[in-house]
Amino acid sequence: MQNDTEKIIDEKVQGTALSLENNSKNTRKLYIESYGCQMNFSDSEIVASILAKEGFNTTQKLEEADLVLVNTCSIREKAEQTVRKRLEKYNAVKRTNPGMKVGVLGCMAERLKSKFLEEEKMVDMVVGPDAYKDLPNLIKEIDEGRNAVNVILSKDETYGDVAPVRLNSNGVSAFVSITRGCDNMCTFCVVPFTRGRERSRDPQSIIDEVNDLWDRGFKEITLLGQNVDSYLWYGGGLKKDFDKATDMQKATSVNFAKLLELVALAQPKMRIRFSTSNPQDMTLDVIDTMAKFDNICKYIHLPVQSGSDRILKEMNRLHTRQEYFTLIDNIKARIPDCAISQDMITGFPTETEEDHQDTLSLMEYVKYDFGFMFAYSERPGTLAARKLEDDVPEAIKKRRLTEIINLQQEHALYRTQQHVGKTEEVLIEGTSKKSDAHWMGRNSQNTVVVFPKEDYKVGQFVNVKINDCTSATLIGEAVSLSKNN
Repeated sequence: MQNDTEKIIDEKVQGTALSLENNSKNTRKLYIESYGCQMNFSDSEIVASILAKEGFNTTQKLEEADLVLVNTCSIREKAEQTVRKRLEKYNAVKRTNPGMKVGVLGCMAERLKSKFLEEEKMVDMVVGPDAYKDLPNLIKEIDEGRNAVNVILSKDETYGDVAPVRLNSNGVSAFVSITRGCDNMCTFCVVPFTRGRERSRDPQSIIDEVNDLWDRGFKEITLLGQNVDSYLWYGGGLKKDFDKATDMQKATSVNFAKLLELVALAQPKMRIRFSTSNPQDMTLDVIDTMAKFDNICKYIHLPVQSGSDRILKEMNRLHTRQEYFTLIDNIKARIPDCAISQDMITGFPTETEEDHQDTLSLMEYVKYDFGFMFAYSERPGTLAARKLEDDVPEAIKKRRLTEIINLQQEHALYRTQQHVGKTEEVLIEGTSKKSDAHWMGRNSQNTVVVFPKEDYKVGQFVNVKINDCTSATLIGEAVSLSKNN
Protein backbone atom coordinates (compact mmCIF):
# COMPACT_ATOMS: atom_id res chain seq x y z
CA MET A 1 0.00 0.00 0.00
CA GLN A 2 2.87 2.26 -0.75
CA ASN A 3 1.24 4.94 0.61
CA ASP A 4 2.46 3.02 2.41
CA THR A 5 1.65 -0.57 2.10
CA GLU A 6 3.32 -1.53 -1.15
CA LYS A 7 6.54 -2.56 0.39
CA ILE A 8 6.63 -5.48 2.74
CA ILE A 9 6.29 -7.96 -0.08
CA ASP A 10 7.79 -5.88 -2.89
CA GLU A 11 6.80 -6.77 -6.43
CA LYS A 12 7.81 -10.41 -6.21
CA VAL A 13 5.16 -13.05 -6.74
CA GLN A 14 3.45 -14.34 -3.64
CA GLY A 15 3.21 -17.74 -5.18
CA THR A 16 0.56 -19.63 -7.01
CA ALA A 17 -2.30 -19.93 -4.62
CA LEU A 18 -2.94 -23.44 -3.35
CA SER A 19 -5.73 -23.70 -0.83
CA LEU A 20 -5.81 -26.24 1.94
CA GLU A 21 -9.60 -25.87 1.82
CA ASN A 22 -10.41 -27.18 -1.68
CA ASN A 23 -13.89 -28.67 -2.10
CA SER A 24 -14.10 -32.13 -3.65
CA LYS A 25 -17.41 -31.17 -5.31
CA ASN A 26 -15.85 -28.31 -7.29
CA THR A 27 -15.03 -29.18 -10.89
CA ARG A 28 -13.18 -26.10 -12.21
CA LYS A 29 -9.64 -25.01 -11.45
CA LEU A 30 -8.31 -21.57 -10.54
CA TYR A 31 -4.68 -20.52 -10.83
CA ILE A 32 -3.95 -17.20 -9.11
CA GLU A 33 -0.79 -15.19 -8.53
CA SER A 34 -0.36 -12.08 -6.40
CA TYR A 35 2.16 -9.28 -6.82
CA GLY A 36 2.83 -6.20 -4.71
CA CYS A 37 1.66 -5.73 -1.17
CA GLN A 38 0.25 -7.85 1.62
CA MET A 39 -3.19 -6.42 0.88
CA ASN A 40 -3.07 -7.92 -2.61
CA PHE A 41 -2.31 -11.32 -1.15
CA SER A 42 -5.17 -10.90 1.32
CA ASP A 43 -7.47 -9.89 -1.54
CA SER A 44 -6.50 -13.04 -3.44
CA GLU A 45 -7.74 -15.07 -0.47
CA ILE A 46 -11.07 -13.23 -0.71
CA VAL A 47 -11.24 -13.91 -4.46
CA ALA A 48 -10.53 -17.61 -3.91
CA SER A 49 -13.29 -17.75 -1.32
CA ILE A 50 -15.84 -16.12 -3.64
CA LEU A 51 -14.87 -18.36 -6.56
CA ALA A 52 -14.94 -21.50 -4.41
CA LYS A 53 -18.71 -20.98 -4.19
CA GLU A 54 -18.77 -20.81 -7.99
CA GLY A 55 -17.20 -24.24 -8.37
CA PHE A 56 -13.47 -23.38 -8.48
CA ASN A 57 -10.68 -25.09 -6.56
CA THR A 58 -7.19 -23.61 -6.66
CA THR A 59 -4.32 -25.35 -8.42
CA GLN A 60 -0.56 -24.93 -8.68
CA LYS A 61 -0.49 -26.14 -12.29
CA LEU A 62 -1.00 -23.35 -14.78
CA GLU A 63 -1.58 -25.74 -17.67
CA GLU A 64 -4.66 -27.35 -16.08
CA ALA A 65 -6.38 -24.12 -15.04
CA ASP A 66 -9.79 -23.11 -16.36
CA LEU A 67 -9.30 -19.60 -15.02
CA VAL A 68 -6.00 -17.76 -14.53
CA LEU A 69 -5.96 -14.58 -12.45
CA VAL A 70 -3.09 -12.24 -11.64
CA ASN A 71 -3.53 -9.79 -8.76
CA THR A 72 -1.54 -6.75 -9.75
CA CYS A 73 0.36 -3.79 -8.35
CA SER A 74 0.82 -0.35 -9.95
CA ILE A 75 3.14 1.18 -7.39
CA ARG A 76 6.34 0.84 -9.41
CA GLU A 77 7.00 0.43 -13.09
CA LYS A 78 8.95 -2.77 -12.50
CA ALA A 79 5.87 -4.41 -10.98
CA GLU A 80 3.83 -3.62 -14.08
CA GLN A 81 6.57 -4.97 -16.34
CA THR A 82 6.60 -8.20 -14.36
CA VAL A 83 2.84 -8.59 -14.70
CA ARG A 84 3.00 -8.03 -18.46
CA LYS A 85 5.55 -10.82 -18.78
CA ARG A 86 3.29 -13.12 -16.80
CA LEU A 87 0.34 -12.27 -19.05
CA GLU A 88 2.45 -13.18 -22.07
CA LYS A 89 3.20 -16.51 -20.41
CA TYR A 90 -0.48 -17.13 -19.66
CA ASN A 91 -1.48 -16.38 -23.23
CA ALA A 92 1.17 -18.73 -24.58
CA VAL A 93 -0.34 -21.51 -22.49
CA LYS A 94 -3.84 -20.41 -23.48
CA ARG A 95 -3.03 -21.09 -27.15
CA THR A 96 -2.71 -24.77 -26.28
CA ASN A 97 -5.76 -24.65 -24.00
CA PRO A 98 -8.41 -22.54 -25.78
CA GLY A 99 -10.92 -23.02 -22.96
CA MET A 100 -8.71 -21.17 -20.48
CA LYS A 101 -9.77 -17.67 -19.44
CA VAL A 102 -7.36 -14.99 -18.19
CA GLY A 103 -8.20 -12.12 -15.86
CA VAL A 104 -6.44 -9.22 -14.19
CA LEU A 105 -7.29 -8.12 -10.66
CA GLY A 106 -6.18 -5.28 -8.42
CA CYS A 107 -4.65 -1.85 -8.88
CA MET A 108 -3.20 -2.39 -12.33
CA ALA A 109 -6.58 -3.67 -13.51
CA GLU A 110 -8.28 -0.44 -12.51
CA ARG A 111 -5.63 1.74 -14.16
CA LEU A 112 -5.15 -0.12 -17.44
CA LYS A 113 -8.54 -1.70 -18.06
CA SER A 114 -9.10 -0.52 -21.63
CA LYS A 115 -5.52 -1.18 -22.67
CA PHE A 116 -5.65 -4.80 -21.52
CA LEU A 117 -9.07 -5.55 -22.99
CA GLU A 118 -9.20 -3.57 -26.21
CA GLU A 119 -5.75 -2.53 -27.37
CA GLU A 120 -3.62 -5.53 -26.42
CA LYS A 121 -6.36 -8.15 -26.07
CA MET A 122 -4.32 -9.91 -23.38
CA VAL A 123 -7.17 -10.74 -21.02
CA ASP A 124 -10.82 -11.78 -20.93
CA MET A 125 -11.70 -10.09 -17.66
CA VAL A 126 -10.62 -7.03 -15.65
CA VAL A 127 -11.71 -6.64 -12.03
CA GLY A 128 -10.87 -3.76 -9.70
CA PRO A 129 -10.12 -4.15 -5.97
CA ASP A 130 -13.67 -3.25 -4.87
CA ALA A 131 -15.53 -5.42 -7.40
CA TYR A 132 -14.68 -8.96 -6.34
CA LYS A 133 -18.22 -9.75 -5.21
CA ASP A 134 -19.27 -9.25 -8.83
CA LEU A 135 -17.01 -12.12 -9.94
CA PRO A 136 -19.89 -14.63 -10.31
CA ASN A 137 -21.55 -12.34 -12.88
CA LEU A 138 -18.26 -11.61 -14.62
CA ILE A 139 -17.48 -15.33 -14.87
CA LYS A 140 -20.84 -15.89 -16.59
CA GLU A 141 -19.98 -13.15 -19.07
CA ILE A 142 -16.66 -14.68 -20.11
CA ASP A 143 -18.14 -18.19 -20.13
CA GLU A 144 -20.55 -16.90 -22.77
CA GLY A 145 -17.70 -15.51 -24.86
CA ARG A 146 -17.87 -11.85 -23.88
CA ASN A 147 -15.21 -9.75 -22.21
CA ALA A 148 -16.08 -8.65 -18.68
CA VAL A 149 -15.01 -5.61 -16.66
CA ASN A 150 -15.88 -4.02 -13.32
CA VAL A 151 -13.47 -1.52 -11.81
CA ILE A 152 -15.95 0.70 -9.97
CA LEU A 153 -14.54 2.00 -6.67
CA SER A 154 -16.76 1.57 -3.62
CA LYS A 155 -17.42 3.86 -0.69
CA ASP A 156 -18.34 1.03 1.67
CA GLU A 157 -16.97 -2.32 0.49
CA THR A 158 -14.62 -3.94 3.04
CA TYR A 159 -15.30 -7.65 2.37
CA GLY A 160 -15.89 -7.98 6.10
CA ASP A 161 -18.56 -10.60 5.44
CA VAL A 162 -16.31 -12.84 3.31
CA ALA A 163 -14.38 -15.60 5.06
CA PRO A 164 -11.06 -15.73 3.17
CA VAL A 165 -9.67 -19.00 1.86
CA ARG A 166 -6.15 -19.25 3.28
CA LEU A 167 -3.78 -19.65 0.33
CA ASN A 168 -0.27 -21.09 0.49
CA SER A 169 -0.78 -21.10 4.23
CA ASN A 170 1.81 -22.38 6.66
CA GLY A 171 -1.02 -22.83 9.14
CA VAL A 172 0.76 -20.48 11.54
CA SER A 173 0.31 -16.89 10.36
CA ALA A 174 -2.48 -15.13 8.49
CA PHE A 175 -3.53 -11.71 7.22
CA VAL A 176 -6.64 -9.93 8.50
CA SER A 177 -7.74 -6.89 6.51
CA ILE A 178 -9.13 -4.04 8.64
CA THR A 179 -9.31 -1.04 6.27
CA ARG A 180 -9.37 -0.34 2.55
CA GLY A 181 -8.40 2.73 0.56
CA CYS A 182 -6.31 5.76 1.43
CA ASP A 183 -7.01 9.47 1.95
CA ASN A 184 -3.35 10.54 2.03
CA MET A 185 -2.66 11.99 -1.39
CA CYS A 186 1.10 11.45 -1.56
CA THR A 187 2.17 12.84 -4.91
CA PHE A 188 4.08 9.70 -5.94
CA CYS A 189 1.33 7.20 -5.16
CA VAL A 190 -1.50 5.73 -7.25
CA VAL A 191 -3.27 3.96 -4.37
CA PRO A 192 -5.95 6.63 -3.71
CA PHE A 193 -6.91 6.38 -7.40
CA THR A 194 -6.89 2.59 -7.60
CA ARG A 195 -8.31 1.70 -4.16
CA GLY A 196 -10.46 4.70 -3.30
CA ARG A 197 -11.20 6.49 -0.05
CA GLU A 198 -10.55 5.14 3.45
CA ARG A 199 -13.24 3.00 5.02
CA SER A 200 -12.96 0.66 7.97
CA ARG A 201 -14.33 -2.76 8.72
CA ASP A 202 -16.75 -3.54 11.56
CA PRO A 203 -14.53 -4.41 14.58
CA GLN A 204 -16.73 -7.34 15.56
CA SER A 205 -16.16 -8.98 12.17
CA ILE A 206 -12.43 -8.56 12.72
CA ILE A 207 -12.61 -10.15 16.18
CA ASP A 208 -14.70 -13.00 14.78
CA GLU A 209 -12.09 -13.67 12.08
CA VAL A 210 -9.25 -13.60 14.61
CA ASN A 211 -11.12 -15.99 16.91
CA ASP A 212 -11.78 -18.34 13.99
CA LEU A 213 -8.11 -18.32 13.04
CA TRP A 214 -7.10 -19.19 16.60
CA ASP A 215 -9.63 -22.03 16.70
CA ARG A 216 -8.08 -23.36 13.48
CA GLY A 217 -4.59 -23.37 14.97
CA PHE A 218 -3.12 -20.11 13.69
CA LYS A 219 -0.73 -18.42 16.12
CA GLU A 220 -0.04 -15.03 14.50
CA ILE A 221 -2.04 -12.46 12.57
CA THR A 222 -1.13 -9.27 10.73
CA LEU A 223 -3.79 -6.55 10.69
CA LEU A 224 -3.67 -4.99 7.24
CA GLY A 225 -4.58 -1.65 5.75
CA GLN A 226 -3.21 0.93 3.37
CA ASN A 227 -2.91 3.02 6.53
CA VAL A 228 -3.89 1.08 9.65
CA ASP A 229 -3.53 4.06 11.97
CA SER A 230 -6.45 5.68 10.15
CA TYR A 231 -8.76 2.84 11.19
CA LEU A 232 -11.98 4.37 12.52
CA TRP A 233 -15.27 2.55 12.92
CA TYR A 234 -18.35 4.57 13.81
CA GLY A 235 -21.02 2.37 12.29
CA GLY A 236 -19.91 2.47 8.67
CA GLY A 237 -19.05 5.10 6.12
CA LEU A 238 -15.93 6.87 4.94
CA LYS A 239 -13.47 8.23 7.45
CA LYS A 240 -13.73 11.68 5.90
CA ASP A 241 -17.42 11.78 6.88
CA PHE A 242 -16.83 11.11 10.58
CA ASP A 243 -17.56 14.73 11.48
CA LYS A 244 -21.13 14.15 10.24
CA ALA A 245 -21.66 11.21 12.60
CA THR A 246 -24.10 11.43 15.49
CA ASP A 247 -22.92 12.06 19.03
CA MET A 248 -23.71 8.45 19.90
CA GLN A 249 -21.67 7.18 16.92
CA LYS A 250 -18.73 9.33 17.94
CA ALA A 251 -18.97 8.23 21.58
CA THR A 252 -18.91 4.54 20.64
CA SER A 253 -16.43 4.80 17.78
CA VAL A 254 -13.38 2.51 17.67
CA ASN A 255 -10.00 3.85 16.56
CA PHE A 256 -6.90 1.79 15.81
CA ALA A 257 -5.54 1.83 19.36
CA LYS A 258 -8.87 0.53 20.66
CA LEU A 259 -9.04 -2.13 17.95
CA LEU A 260 -5.55 -3.32 18.85
CA GLU A 261 -6.65 -3.65 22.46
CA LEU A 262 -9.80 -5.55 21.50
CA VAL A 263 -7.84 -8.03 19.40
CA ALA A 264 -5.14 -8.45 22.05
CA LEU A 265 -7.74 -9.17 24.72
CA ALA A 266 -9.77 -11.50 22.48
CA GLN A 267 -6.81 -13.85 21.98
CA PRO A 268 -4.10 -13.24 24.61
CA LYS A 269 -1.81 -15.92 23.17
CA MET A 270 -2.16 -14.85 19.54
CA ARG A 271 0.75 -12.80 18.23
CA ILE A 272 -0.44 -9.56 16.65
CA ARG A 273 1.35 -7.53 14.00
CA PHE A 274 0.10 -4.68 11.82
CA SER A 275 1.03 -2.94 8.60
CA THR A 276 1.30 -0.25 7.41
CA SER A 277 1.59 2.89 9.52
CA ASN A 278 1.84 6.46 8.31
CA PRO A 279 3.96 8.74 10.54
CA GLN A 280 1.43 11.58 10.36
CA ASP A 281 -1.36 9.31 11.66
CA MET A 282 0.37 7.16 14.31
CA THR A 283 -0.66 8.39 17.74
CA LEU A 284 0.79 7.87 21.19
CA ASP A 285 -2.20 5.77 22.26
CA VAL A 286 -1.23 3.17 19.63
CA ILE A 287 2.31 3.04 21.00
CA ASP A 288 1.01 2.83 24.57
CA THR A 289 -1.29 -0.05 23.60
CA MET A 290 1.66 -1.89 22.05
CA ALA A 291 3.62 -1.43 25.26
CA LYS A 292 0.71 -2.64 27.37
CA PHE A 293 0.16 -6.01 25.72
CA ASP A 294 2.86 -8.66 25.44
CA ASN A 295 1.13 -10.36 22.52
CA ILE A 296 1.41 -7.25 20.31
CA CYS A 297 4.75 -7.60 18.54
CA LYS A 298 7.40 -4.98 19.14
CA TYR A 299 7.79 -3.99 15.53
CA ILE A 300 6.55 -1.03 13.47
CA HIS A 301 6.92 -0.50 9.76
CA LEU A 302 7.10 3.29 9.59
CA PRO A 303 7.74 4.58 6.05
CA VAL A 304 9.42 7.95 5.87
CA GLN A 305 10.26 8.11 2.11
CA SER A 306 12.84 10.92 2.49
CA GLY A 307 14.90 12.67 5.14
CA SER A 308 14.56 16.07 3.50
CA ASP A 309 11.81 18.44 4.62
CA ARG A 310 11.74 20.00 1.16
CA ILE A 311 11.24 16.65 -0.56
CA LEU A 312 8.69 15.54 2.03
CA LYS A 313 6.68 18.64 1.17
CA GLU A 314 6.96 17.89 -2.56
CA MET A 315 5.72 14.37 -1.80
CA ASN A 316 2.80 15.81 0.21
CA ARG A 317 3.92 13.82 3.22
CA LEU A 318 2.20 15.61 6.07
CA HIS A 319 5.03 15.24 8.55
CA THR A 320 8.39 16.92 8.90
CA ARG A 321 11.77 15.43 9.59
CA GLN A 322 11.64 16.67 13.20
CA GLU A 323 8.13 15.33 13.74
CA TYR A 324 9.34 11.96 12.53
CA PHE A 325 12.26 12.09 14.98
CA THR A 326 9.86 12.94 17.80
CA LEU A 327 7.73 9.93 16.93
CA ILE A 328 10.79 7.68 16.86
CA ASP A 329 11.88 9.05 20.24
CA ASN A 330 8.42 8.37 21.71
CA ILE A 331 8.43 4.81 20.41
CA LYS A 332 11.86 4.09 21.84
CA ALA A 333 10.98 5.70 25.18
CA ARG A 334 7.87 3.54 25.59
CA ILE A 335 9.12 0.37 23.85
CA PRO A 336 12.93 0.36 24.05
CA ASP A 337 13.29 -2.94 22.18
CA CYS A 338 10.89 -2.02 19.36
CA ALA A 339 12.20 -2.72 15.86
CA ILE A 340 11.50 -0.12 13.18
CA SER A 341 11.69 -0.51 9.42
CA GLN A 342 11.38 1.98 6.59
CA ASP A 343 10.36 2.68 3.02
CA MET A 344 12.69 5.06 1.20
CA ILE A 345 12.41 6.62 -2.24
CA THR A 346 15.55 8.10 -3.72
CA GLY A 347 15.75 10.29 -6.79
CA PHE A 348 12.36 11.95 -6.34
CA PRO A 349 11.98 14.93 -8.74
CA THR A 350 14.15 17.94 -7.81
CA GLU A 351 16.09 15.91 -5.20
CA THR A 352 19.52 17.49 -4.68
CA GLU A 353 22.65 16.06 -3.15
CA GLU A 354 21.82 17.99 0.02
CA ASP A 355 18.40 16.33 0.14
CA HIS A 356 20.08 12.94 -0.28
CA GLN A 357 22.48 13.68 2.58
CA ASP A 358 19.46 14.59 4.74
CA THR A 359 18.08 11.11 4.05
CA LEU A 360 21.37 9.47 5.04
CA SER A 361 21.56 11.52 8.23
CA LEU A 362 17.97 10.57 9.12
CA MET A 363 18.92 6.93 8.69
CA GLU A 364 21.91 7.44 10.97
CA TYR A 365 19.60 8.86 13.64
CA VAL A 366 17.09 6.02 13.52
CA LYS A 367 19.31 3.07 12.56
CA TYR A 368 16.48 1.02 11.11
CA ASP A 369 16.36 -2.72 11.65
CA PHE A 370 15.60 -3.21 7.96
CA GLY A 371 14.09 -1.34 5.08
CA PHE A 372 12.61 -1.29 1.60
CA MET A 373 14.44 1.11 -0.69
CA PHE A 374 13.65 2.12 -4.25
CA ALA A 375 14.62 4.57 -6.94
CA TYR A 376 11.73 6.83 -7.93
CA SER A 377 9.71 5.72 -10.92
CA GLU A 378 7.05 8.01 -12.35
CA ARG A 379 3.53 6.62 -12.07
CA PRO A 380 1.00 7.89 -14.61
CA GLY A 381 -1.90 9.78 -13.10
CA THR A 382 -0.13 10.85 -9.91
CA LEU A 383 0.34 14.51 -9.05
CA ALA A 384 4.12 14.11 -9.29
CA ALA A 385 3.78 12.78 -12.85
CA ARG A 386 1.50 15.67 -13.81
CA LYS A 387 3.37 18.50 -12.09
CA LEU A 388 7.01 17.50 -11.63
CA GLU A 389 9.67 16.61 -14.16
CA ASP A 390 11.48 13.35 -13.46
CA ASP A 391 14.76 15.26 -13.59
CA VAL A 392 17.21 13.16 -11.53
CA PRO A 393 19.41 11.18 -13.96
CA GLU A 394 19.22 7.40 -13.65
CA ALA A 395 22.94 7.12 -12.88
CA ILE A 396 22.52 9.46 -9.90
CA LYS A 397 19.42 7.60 -8.73
CA LYS A 398 21.34 4.32 -8.81
CA ARG A 399 24.34 5.77 -6.97
CA ARG A 400 22.18 7.29 -4.25
CA LEU A 401 20.15 4.09 -3.92
CA THR A 402 23.36 2.08 -3.51
CA GLU A 403 24.51 4.43 -0.75
CA ILE A 404 21.17 4.08 1.04
CA ILE A 405 21.20 0.29 0.74
CA ASN A 406 24.79 0.04 1.97
CA LEU A 407 24.02 2.22 4.99
CA GLN A 408 20.92 0.18 5.75
CA GLN A 409 22.96 -3.02 5.70
CA GLU A 410 25.36 -1.51 8.24
CA HIS A 411 22.47 -0.55 10.50
CA ALA A 412 20.77 -3.93 10.07
CA LEU A 413 23.91 -5.69 11.27
CA TYR A 414 24.17 -3.25 14.19
CA ARG A 415 20.60 -4.11 15.18
CA THR A 416 20.94 -7.89 14.87
CA GLN A 417 24.16 -7.81 16.92
CA GLN A 418 22.14 -6.35 19.80
CA HIS A 419 20.22 -9.64 20.02
CA VAL A 420 23.30 -11.83 20.43
CA GLY A 421 23.52 -13.33 23.91
CA LYS A 422 19.80 -12.87 24.61
CA THR A 423 17.13 -15.56 24.87
CA GLU A 424 14.10 -14.64 22.79
CA GLU A 425 10.71 -16.15 22.03
CA VAL A 426 10.47 -17.43 18.45
CA LEU A 427 7.38 -18.68 16.62
CA ILE A 428 8.38 -21.58 14.35
CA GLU A 429 7.08 -21.01 10.81
CA GLY A 430 8.79 -23.86 8.96
CA THR A 431 12.04 -25.41 7.83
CA SER A 432 14.95 -23.10 7.07
CA LYS A 433 15.45 -22.48 3.35
CA LYS A 434 19.15 -23.21 3.72
CA SER A 435 19.09 -26.30 5.96
CA ASP A 436 16.58 -29.11 6.41
CA ALA A 437 18.05 -29.64 9.87
CA HIS A 438 17.05 -26.19 11.10
CA TRP A 439 13.80 -24.43 11.92
CA MET A 440 13.06 -20.90 10.80
CA GLY A 441 10.88 -18.50 12.76
CA ARG A 442 10.63 -14.87 13.82
CA ASN A 443 10.98 -13.06 17.09
CA SER A 444 8.71 -10.24 18.24
CA GLN A 445 10.82 -7.74 16.30
CA ASN A 446 10.12 -9.61 13.03
CA THR A 447 13.73 -10.74 12.66
CA VAL A 448 14.31 -14.17 11.15
CA VAL A 449 15.77 -16.71 13.58
CA VAL A 450 17.19 -20.14 12.66
CA PHE A 451 18.06 -22.94 15.06
CA PRO A 452 18.47 -26.77 15.10
CA LYS A 453 15.16 -28.62 14.88
CA GLU A 454 15.50 -31.10 17.75
CA ASP A 455 12.00 -32.16 18.91
CA TYR A 456 10.11 -28.93 18.26
CA LYS A 457 7.25 -28.45 15.79
CA VAL A 458 5.87 -25.85 13.40
CA GLY A 459 3.55 -23.46 15.26
CA GLN A 460 5.27 -23.77 18.63
CA PHE A 461 6.67 -20.81 20.55
CA VAL A 462 10.25 -21.65 21.52
CA ASN A 463 12.76 -19.79 23.68
CA VAL A 464 15.93 -19.50 21.62
CA LYS A 465 19.32 -18.32 22.82
CA ILE A 466 20.89 -16.14 20.13
CA ASN A 467 24.55 -17.05 19.58
CA ASP A 468 25.41 -15.37 16.29
CA CYS A 469 23.95 -13.24 13.53
CA THR A 470 24.21 -11.86 10.03
CA SER A 471 22.70 -8.54 8.98
CA ALA A 472 19.40 -10.31 8.25
CA THR A 473 19.29 -13.46 10.40
CA LEU A 474 19.74 -14.48 14.02
CA ILE A 475 21.36 -17.86 14.68
CA GLY A 476 20.74 -19.70 17.92
CA GLU A 477 19.76 -22.81 19.82
CA ALA A 478 16.46 -23.72 21.43
CA VAL A 479 16.40 -23.62 25.23
CA SER A 480 12.81 -24.56 26.00
CA LEU A 481 9.22 -24.24 24.93
CA SER A 482 7.66 -20.89 25.74
CA LYS A 483 4.89 -20.60 28.30
CA ASN A 484 2.69 -19.19 25.52
CA ASN A 485 2.09 -22.57 23.90
